[in-house]
Amino acid sequence: MRYFIQLSYNGKAYHGWQIQPNAITVQETLEKALTTLLGETISIVGAGRTDTGVHAKEMYAHFDSASMLQTEQLCYKLNSLLPVDIAVRKIFEVNPQAHARFDALERTYEYRISTEKNVFNQDFTYKHHLSLDMAKMNEACKILFDYRDFQCFSKSNTDVKTYNCIIKSANWEVSGDELLFTISADRFLRNMVRAIVGTMINIGLHKLAVEDLHHIIKSKDRGQAGYSVPAQGLYLTKIKYPDTIYLK
Repeated sequence: MRYFIQLSYNGKAYHGWQIQPNAITVQETLEKALTTLLGETISIVGAGRTDTGVHAKEMYAHFDSASMLQTEQLCYKLNSLLPVDIAVRKIFEVNPQAHARFDALERTYEYRISTEKNVFNQDFTYKHHLSLDMAKMNEACKILFDYRDFQCFSKSNTDVKTYNCIIKSANWEVSGDELLFTISADRFLRNMVRAIVGTMINIGLHKLAVEDLHHIIKSKDRGQAGYSVPAQGLYLTKIKYPDTIYLK
């Protein structure tokens, strides 16, 4: 039987989602806890990969088990066993063919920039004290909708079959003493959101003109885009799935 897990995590202590040698990751931590509780070797598949230090308010993963699980009880036990920076929200059975990664229709990320020194959010936002032209940054967001190939924002030497993504929404807004960038797409490339934000900041500082974004995207050259902003301000916040994944 196949099960989905809905979870959230503080990524500060982890080298991203995906298992890797000689580094602690969210996937490995979750797999070990499930294997311990269920008494069978459990492998989990995430909806995507988050990089070192990136957080997730909403992440999904799936795993298979030979047992009919008491999901509410398992959720409680998992949260008791997992470290305080990983929280399981829900576990539910899905169709055997449902896939946490390939069935995802849309993913949403947020990036938080703090405009003032705040001792309570320094590990969870990017501190940027210079004034940014939000109108220009939102004008630049509209340009993203005109393109599909975002190789210019992808981490170099990434093993992907295509750099095409369909960006469905993107905007900046003020939230208290923070600037919040929200972007949704069918998929994202490695480092893509952080590179977009760094480019947008250069536009907001008037180091780049809004129209320069056309040239940057068409160049397909990572060196033409802006810097990659720090990981601690980035959050995976929402993943959409079709109704077909659920049991009827």
